[in-house]
Amino acid sequence: MSSSSAAYEVEECRGVLRVLSDGSVVRSTNPSFPVPVHDDGSVDWKDAQFDAAHDLHLRLYKPRHRLPSDGPKFPVFYYFHGGGFCIGSRTWPNCQNYCLRLAAELRAVVVAPDYRLAPEHRLPAAIDDGAAAVKWLSRQASSPYPDPWLAEAADFGRVFISGDSAGGNIAHHLAVRFGSAAGRAELEPVRIRGFVLLMPFFGGTRRTTSEAECPKDAFLNLELNDRYWRLSLPRGATTDHPVVNPFGPESPELQPVEFEPMLVVVGERDLLRDRTAEYANRLKEGGKPVKLAEFEGQQHGFFTIDPWSEPANELMRVIKRFVDGNRSGSN
Repeated sequence: MSSSSAAYEVEECRGVLRVLSDGSVVRSTNPSFPVPVHDDGSVDWKDAQFDAAHDLHLRLYKPRHRLPSDGPKFPVFYYFHGGGFCIGSRTWPNCQNYCLRLAAELRAVVVAPDYRLAPEHRLPAAIDDGAAAVKWLSRQASSPYPDPWLAEAADFGRVFISGDSAGGNIAHHLAVRFGSAAGRAELEPVRIRGFVLLMPFFGGTRRTTSEAECPKDAFLNLELNDRYWRLSLPRGATTDHPVVNPFGPESPELQPVEFEPMLVVVGERDLLRDRTAEYANRLKEGGKPVKLAEFEGQQHGFFTIDPWSEPANELMRVIKRFVDGNRSGSN
């Protein structure tokens, strides 16, 4: 084969994903955030398969020791990782560190699922996998032989769904899917008590001010934002597609959705700031139980970039107050 016909790189994401001109995809086995894992032994964790057909797994975490303030069982807190629907994993150290901290500080069983990634699996595959991960918990809760590691610790009546960036987009779609009597029945005996959307990855064909003014050296800049959508959208779709834009011309009406309490988090300097604020404010104007928490001076993924910073610490406190304030359930 001549050099002129050799496949060449046409797309690249954070050094771990390369798409070549012949359509092939090359993925690195290394994480794009090679940071040390801070595991002090206070949290137990293990992996479990939730979807055999697609060989998808999740990572479970729980506090090793009970405190006097803990109830008989811990609430369940889902965390869907970010990565523009193209990269990321429950096994990456940045995800592992955050989940260890969530379990220890929220006093919760944390569930961190993987989902299929684009471009090999374009949307809505990731959203379907998110729903499958929550329905796995329902099967555990209703099984006469649940996983004892999980069942002895988890209060299936106090479940929270959270996600970071692309994971926040998944959390939105799960809020819609399960935000009705039929949706709640689909999960019984599991009961969702709230949603936490951390800088959710939304888009649209109309540029917002925060997108247009985002500096090129930002953690998530406009070029990378658009690249993620090119690789993850259904072929031929625009960023007004319903999986991307909650208020797009073909998106379902959100007013009939019976939203559980929702915490929406945004950074003042995040490229997604305007879309996230609009999302939260429009839901609030529609009478939905939504709280918007904006972090002054922070960019996209600030709690991943510097997980022990004071803004990251404050975010953890905000999430804990939200969870503790919406714990009505079986205990």
